[in-house]
Amino acid sequence: MKKHYHGGHRPERRTLKPLCSRVLLFVSVSSVVLLLAATDLQAQIRYAAGQNVVPVFEGWERNADGSFNMVFGYMNRNYEEQVDIPVGPHNALDPGGVDQNQPTHFYTRRQQFVFKVKVPKDWGKKDLVWTLTSRGKTEKAYGTLLPFWEIDSGTYQQNRGGPGELGEEDAAPTAKLEGTAQRTIGVDSPLALDAYVIDDGHPSNRPSQSGSNPRVEGPLSQAVVKLDRGMRLGVVWVVYRGDARAVTFAPMKAAVGDGGKASTTVRFSAPGTYVLRGYADDGILFDVVDVTVTVRPIP
Repeated sequence: MKKHYHGGHRPERRTLKPLCSRVLLFVSVSSVVLLLAATDLQAQIRYAAGQNVVPVFEGWERNADGSFNMVFGYMNRNYEEQVDIPVGPHNALDPGGVDQNQPTHFYTRRQQFVFKVKVPKDWGKKDLVWTLTSRGKTEKAYGTLLPFWEIDSGTYQQNRGGPGELGEEDAAPTAKLEGTAQRTIGVDSPLALDAYVIDDGHPSNRPSQSGSNPRVEGPLSQAVVKLDRGMRLGVVWVVYRGDARAVTFAPMKAAVGDGGKASTTVRFSAPGTYVLRGYADDGILFDVVDVTVTVRPIP
């Protein structure tokens, strides 16, 4: 099982010179305490809006045909504001073309394992670079096939299902959307989305998300794609491209029922083109289905 540690800068070691005056020593220590308190306060500042989005390279996976998947996520530094960055110079992948099915709508905070880009088995030592520019800042994530970045089911377990080993084999669910992946609908008209999910029934004892400490903020608590408590298998719908303020899912998280079917209904309050993504999720591994919806204005 591969473990990944995303550390920050190593603190600089500093040596304090001895001072001859006890008063000066007292003032120096007080200054250090005040500086540390100010630094700690600054680190705890939460920005509701106005911050940029940072692309993240999660790692790479092996495919049975010898190719590889480069896996990316992101960090929206805002706690409340969701950000839209259209495909183009401000949201691009290279090489291979600007548009490689990356998201354009970014939910708040840390969202992991959002999309995958398949690269050929002869990819070699090249980097796949995802560039995002928002709020006047440009950030890049570099996808590479360095051995350290290989990820497996254990990586997903540690990041999505809680600590520890899986303890049993788990295959990702497979999902199929009923009907065409291209839909047209009018504003405020209901659109039914039905997904059929096949799963191996594992993990049978997935660590419950309700057992985590809700006061400890981490990727699991921030994730938009996560099952509700008591839901072992479900489909979570998100806005992948388009204005999420105009989209309402009922429900957003649909449990898989008899016959492997998970159903939801979506409505749009504004015309436009939207890409919706459904994650068929067993709590650790997942499959995705996409549907593109063209919403007509009211005549």
